[in-house]
Amino acid sequence: MRILVTGGAGFIGSHIVDLFIAAGHHVAVVDNLHTGKLSNLNPQAVFYQVDIRDPEALAEVFRREQPEIISHQAALADVRGSLQDPATYAQVNIVGSIHLLELARQHGVRKFIYASTGGAVYGEPEFLPVTEDHPINPLDPYGASKHAVEHYLFLYRHNYGLDYVSLRYPNVYGPRQDPMGEAGVVAIFTGRMLAGQPCTINGDGQQQRDFTYVADIARANLLAAERGSGIYNIGSGIGTDVNTIFALLKEAAGYTLPPVYGPPKLGEVRRTYLDATKAQRELGWQPEVPVAEGLRRTVEYFRSLS
Repeated sequence: MRILVTGGAGFIGSHIVDLFIAAGHHVAVVDNLHTGKLSNLNPQAVFYQVDIRDPEALAEVFRREQPEIISHQAALADVRGSLQDPATYAQVNIVGSIHLLELARQHGVRKFIYASTGGAVYGEPEFLPVTEDHPINPLDPYGASKHAVEHYLFLYRHNYGLDYVSLRYPNVYGPRQDPMGEAGVVAIFTGRMLAGQPCTINGDGQQQRDFTYVADIARANLLAAERGSGIYNIGSGIGTDVNTIFALLKEAAGYTLPPVYGPPKLGEVRRTYLDATKAQRELGWQPEVPVAEGLRRTVEYFRSLS
């Protein structure tokens, strides 16, 4: 199949590109390199340095590539950044996605795979693990922008027959995550531990997240190209607290310093983890890499860079 991956030079997107190519598909990548890196890019992919806010440049990519599947990973993804600049987040995450949907409609794309967020759309959970029918109450413009696109996906399927799968991601971690960019706690801690620097835990460290290894996320996109329709949580269904993440990384890295505890971050969700039963049933997906093993692989990757 001919597949277009937006954000394909980024942390998650580049792993998805690798898996699609390994499965024998022709892959084109659109990335403006805002957070993506050329070093992440699979050499077998066709690369276009294009911003999804530029519909004319995107249209040229569609004319050249004629994709059958779109895996849309490109987004601004920093919660605190979205609170500071909600308008830009709406321009990139909502308007940029609409440009892609319009071009998908015009060019007869068969399926649109969308990277949504299970960590930000639900807000503070009313029950755990969170299922897809949980109330949607995002606490930041990032989560609101990602959820807004799900409504557009539904109406494009209803009005134009464009099938879609929206994957609500958990806290994704693993190789290629930038410890200096829009990073999660795993990348930040790993980078600091390997440099022998102190690590700061915000709050008491008891806040729980659904940490899922990036290779498992990539596999969900590969499966979604062939199966499923609608919205799916992608996650382990297990809450792991930040203190545990610190302890596991400390062991894997041979780190000796104790954690430093700082003030909690404003508006942070206390506990969230996702029920992925629907994804298991309809996509045939479930996580394969346990947290301890994924963290070990992540440390080894970052260590190999030094």
